[in-house]
Amino acid sequence: MPHLSWHDYLVIASFFAAVAGIGLLSVDKVTSSDAEATNDMLMLMAFAYWLVYCVTFGLQKIICPDWELLITSVRLTSVLAYILTFACVLSLPLHQVATRQTE
Repeated sequence: MPHLSWHDYLVIASFFAAVAGIGLLSVDKVTSSDAEATNDMLMLMAFAYWLVYCVTFGLQKIICPDWELLITSVRLTSVLAYILTFACVLSLPLHQVATRQTE
């Protein structure tokens, strides 16, 4: 087992926070408009992508460095999940502004 730093502990904590966020958002609730449904979907996507990032981050610590092809694909998945999480989080306030301007 490799030595864990404070960043590793933060990623582990954020993994459980992402699972909790997905659990809270997946509760069936009635949305009054398409804007609320879109906000919920963007939040759900952000939590899901962050969950993928946390899993791939953990896999990078566990996988043997000799398996170059596997570690490269896990790193690419990690980068892609990080970028998609950033895009979802960035699009949340942009969607809020767009819905307020149309009202």
